[in-house]
Amino acid sequence: MQDEKFIKGQGAQRNVINRFDRYTYEPDDEDFETVKTSFTEVFPKTIVNQVKSEDLPMEYSMNPYQGCEHGCSYCFARPTHEYWGYSAGIDFERKIMVKKNAPELLEKFFQKRGYKPAPILLSGNTDCYQPAERQFEITRKLLQVCLDYRHPVNILTKNALVLRDLDILKPMAEQNLVSVSFSIPTINEDLRRKMEPRTSSAPNKLKAVEILTENQIPVHVMVAPIIPGLNSDEPLSILKAISDAGALSFGYTLVRLNDTVEPVFVNWIEIYFPDRAQKVLNLIRSMRGGKLGDKRYFERQRGEGNIAEMIHNTFKIGKKKFFDGKEFPKLSTANFTGTKDQQLRLFD
Repeated sequence: MQDEKFIKGQGAQRNVINRFDRYTYEPDDEDFETVKTSFTEVFPKTIVNQVKSEDLPMEYSMNPYQGCEHGCSYCFARPTHEYWGYSAGIDFERKIMVKKNAPELLEKFFQKRGYKPAPILLSGNTDCYQPAERQFEITRKLLQVCLDYRHPVNILTKNALVLRDLDILKPMAEQNLVSVSFSIPTINEDLRRKMEPRTSSAPNKLKAVEILTENQIPVHVMVAPIIPGLNSDEPLSILKAISDAGALSFGYTLVRLNDTVEPVFVNWIEIYFPDRAQKVLNLIRSMRGGKLGDKRYFERQRGEGNIAEMIHNTFKIGKKKFFDGKEFPKLSTANFTGTKDQQLRLFD
């Protein structure tokens, strides 16, 4: 219930059990408190991942951070934290792993003999512009490498911090090397504070879309996820707002709660929306064949049942009404040479 003890401004309220742990620890009530964020440097051998999912459009992705401070309870990436020995709950938001060697690894990837360039998604898992980026600037350095090598990159973020890097993004856009996808699941600011407590505000996201557009940087918006009973009444309002701000296209997904995302989300909604928690969970089940999650390729994107179909139809109407005639450009690989252009370096 809302009047129970809970951590304000945090998605996960507890650490859920790691599926791979042999032993578990159940905290006492006095352990219930806001946990300070910690950063741990890790040393991966590669930074670019080949995306093999059949229903995802990108070929490559890279993630400068593991874990995400934004605190979205529904985040599909939460279970990945368990492979590091952490929990998909509070740990995912507060124990952030930092890949400082990512820019050097990206250069090595570009220099591979026989590499054929294809746009890379930054990030495909956790947000490359989460608050940690203000301190570490790894995303900025990765973008500089992409500019140096004239390599295309698609940015996906919930954070207006992307505007900090306009000095790099603008020359990239001049060569058709960059696009930005903003995640905007709601423009209801009260709901946004609960759904994604440490992201940029909805007005700031829309302003960022406008500024990027003014600087000739193409913007796509992910209206995701749609959670029936929470933000499922907003698609037309969101589509109008992002179209007016200059977005050229949009996408959307229906919420799915796979693996340890489920207990995090269930606990979150029971705390923040006790009056409709069971209704929302039942609506999700109606789209997922009686379950809260779905891992089937293609089906996981579309869902099933009347609720899912109504959402799809709403977006079809919105596309025709607000995006008719708009077209999102395809990024170019034509200028990639596999060697660094020192003249394009903006900092060292």
